Amino acid sequence: MIEWELYRSFSYVLREGSLSGAARVLGMAQPTVGRHIAALEDALGLVLFTRSQTGFIPTEAALALQPHARAMESIAATLERAASGFGEGVRGTVRVTVSELIGVEVLPAAIAALSERHPALKVELVIANGVHDLLHREADIAIRATRPTQEQLIARRVGAVEWGLHASSDYLARHGEPAAIADLSCHTLIGYDRGTPFLRDALQHWPQLQHANLALRTYNDLAQLALIRAGAGIGFCQVALACRTPSLVRVLADTFTISLDTWVTMHEDLRASPACRVTFDALADAMSLHAVVAPDQPSRC
Repeated sequence: MIEWELYRSFSYVLREGSLSGAARVLGMAQPTVGRHIAALEDALGLVLFTRSQTGFIPTEAALALQPHARAMESIAATLERAASGFGEGVRGTVRVTVSELIGVEVLPAAIAALSERHPALKVELVIANGVHDLLHREADIAIRATRPTQEQLIARRVGAVEWGLHASSDYLARHGEPAAIADLSCHTLIGYDRGTPFLRDALQHWPQLQHANLALRTYNDLAQLALIRAGAGIGFCQVALACRTPSLVRVLADTFTISLDTWVTMHEDLRASPACRVTFDALADAMSLHAVVAPDQPSRC
């Protein structure tokens, strides 16, 4: 049996590109990490790295083993998080993955309240639009815009988040509000700089939003929202977020609208964890409220 420590050192050398970088992250001495790599190569009968003046260059064999080492690392981290949850009360660490907009604009208040109720609970918030694999335990709980298909995952639909075209009142005062689709050609449009499932779906209905017509482009959702709020142009925004920003006005509401179902998901093995259960419920409640558009500003948001 090859010790887990050897695989862990291998994974971090791959990630950092050098023994010194891996040692710094792991809190080990550099010679110790070097011995781990040598021992793993000897045990596997493979050369994993080519030594050079610029660092450790992974061989083809090392790159082939990388996803398996990362999976082991995720499982080990999950084991530690699960073990930390045993004891009296709600305690331990829960790792949550969520998109940029939701992680920054929606969840902080809910997580703050959750932390206040359960001081021994620790939440790791992974903010990324990419999907983290719950089956390989890259995270414990995920908030997603698609229903998971894996049987091992528990999923709760918390509502549909509506998106629409928005601009700041300052921008509309300077450039006028579009009354029809054709008017968009006279406006600065904000959108993605590359294709996304969301964009591909939108373009099926509204070719006006195709890449060539976008004057301001960024893949970052938070940057798009910041540009809209700053009065740079017209762009897609979650309606619930726009309702919380008095300066934002929805335009062409009868024409441009998308509703994306939202799901809170976790692995079924975690249902027995008090920490995961309370976190799952708190996030589901927060997202359910977010999916409800504020009724007091229907004409603006």
